Amino acid sequence: MRLIVGLGFFFFASSAVAGVTVQDLQWMSGTWTGSVGGPVKLQENWTVPEAGSIQSLVRMTAGDTTTMVELIVVEEIDEGLQLHIQQWDAGYVPRAGGAQRMIMESIGDGYVKFKDVSGGGIKTLQYSRPGNASTFVIDIVTAMGQPMKIELQGD
Repeated sequence: MRLIVGLGFFFFASSAVAGVTVQDLQWMSGTWTGSVGGPVKLQENWTVPEAGSIQSLVRMTAGDTTTMVELIVVEEIDEGLQLHIQQWDAGYVPRAGGAQRMIMESIGDGYVKFKDVSGGGIKTLQYSRPGNASTFVIDIVTAMGQPMKIELQGD
């Protein structure tokens, strides 16, 4: 395991971090909202961690129309944490590819990163709250290698 300094805080990089629990993700709990371009708005609603899991119900809207709903579940496994993500378009139509499974790559104070292990559309997915406790940052790298950054604010 190696210590890395990044984004103004320390985190441990490892493909498996023993002793990590969903309680380490307490900082994610809450409702986070922001624009993802033009009239498109994203809202993530993270529960408090309990009984080995933490979940988020995500809604994407454009004006007065819900364009996508997403369920994210993070649960404890022997190697650390795993994340499952599933998206649906309007009318509760599953998006192509179905559910994706990711495992924790690294974690630290106000930071967690997951990597794909199922061949889904997201290569890496990071959540963080750097510096400003009211900002929730999502960093995505698509399977095609395209980076995306989404900044949400706490409600």
